[in-house]
Amino acid sequence: MKRIHFCDIHLPLSFAVAVVFCFCASPVTAQTDFDTYFEPKSLRFDFALSGNALSQSAALQLLREEPVWGGPVKHLIDPFEYGGYYIKVFDKETGKLIYSRGFNTLFEEWRTTDRARTETQSWTNSISVPYPKKTVTLELLARDRSTNLFAPLLTLEVDPQSIYIDRSPLADLTIEKVRFTGDPAGKVDLVFVPEGYTAAEMEKFSRDAARFTRALFDTSPYDTRKDDFNVWAVHLPSHESDVDISGRGIFKNTALNAGFYTFGIERYLTTPDMKAIRDAVWRVPCDAIFILVNSEIYGGGGMYNFYAIGTADNPRTIRVFVHELGHSFAGLADEYFQSEVAYNDFYSLTVEPWEPNITTLVDFASKWQDMLAPDTPVPTPPEEPYLHKTGVFEGGGYVSKGIYRPVDHCTMRDMAPFCPVCSRAILKMIDFVTDK
Repeated sequence: MKRIHFCDIHLPLSFAVAVVFCFCASPVTAQTDFDTYFEPKSLRFDFALSGNALSQSAALQLLREEPVWGGPVKHLIDPFEYGGYYIKVFDKETGKLIYSRGFNTLFEEWRTTDRARTETQSWTNSISVPYPKKTVTLELLARDRSTNLFAPLLTLEVDPQSIYIDRSPLADLTIEKVRFTGDPAGKVDLVFVPEGYTAAEMEKFSRDAARFTRALFDTSPYDTRKDDFNVWAVHLPSHESDVDISGRGIFKNTALNAGFYTFGIERYLTTPDMKAIRDAVWRVPCDAIFILVNSEIYGGGGMYNFYAIGTADNPRTIRVFVHELGHSFAGLADEYFQSEVAYNDFYSLTVEPWEPNITTLVDFASKWQDMLAPDTPVPTPPEEPYLHKTGVFEGGGYVSKGIYRPVDHCTMRDMAPFCPVCSRAILKMIDFVTDK
């Protein structure tokens, strides 16, 4: 789901209501569904999540019409069931589910911290769906960690002609094509957004975005699918360089209000300001957002189908980028278990986590069981001859006992390359987004 991380040594950062679908609709039928129900633009849904460790609620803040839809037009129903939250769109007239997608939020993580036991807070969030042609019912659901099931938080009826939908233009920022391979509807559109770069540093941001792009496509399995990506850079200047380092008393005036020390963890770099991010990318086709921070400090974070963030100039910055994109794009979990985190009991050991690369063995058959050699013991001992094979190694998801990872070392744990399980998950997500 997200996350931090920052191994302090040499490790980098890293439903009852579920409806199960497969990629079974024919491309022609799926395209017809899009054209029947949606316009090729976006309905942005800004909402507040409020609550504490015990409960949460949701409320509408804003609906916006935005001019671009860069997401899938054939795969409209999410087959993965990833994320702590789900957005569903139903045709009001027929009740048919016409779009769905899972995602995570920073608020979800906050609810597992010590502060959430004594405080109630409200956080702004944002998600976009294809713009409907006719009145729809929009449903926001949240996952119960103890059962892994989803339940509705908020239900809205949305008339696409409503005068209450904001249609005002936002800032006309420069949009740079770092890499363009074709129609955004059939590509993964990765958008770099700068944080802590002043107007005078936009050339540096362009160079950094190009450098990160080259590094991504030198990384397996992305190197095999580079032609399935468009890469964009939005020139969003900040008033000051760098970002907040609150634990050191340093605060900066930046475009996205990002900072280190999220939840008190020094290297956890995030921003709670989803409105500023969405305002920056309002006219860019967008499947994945990476916030590129103008800093030399080691740190980052990433939340599934929301955003990832990392610094530009640390020696380990590229590995952090790839790790955090693993969270935000492919829904991969952290596989380390020895670093400082702020979470309390982030995973229940009595249910199977939704992330594809960790397991509690409650439902291992739904994970990578099919990728094990017949003679691989489960669990798998961390010793030869298994250390360099796909297995079921104990330790992951921030705990050393009860959660298992596919290999001893992987990008989602440390500096190693992506393992076969994580690589498969990334490729599946590329296929989904590109309608393959």
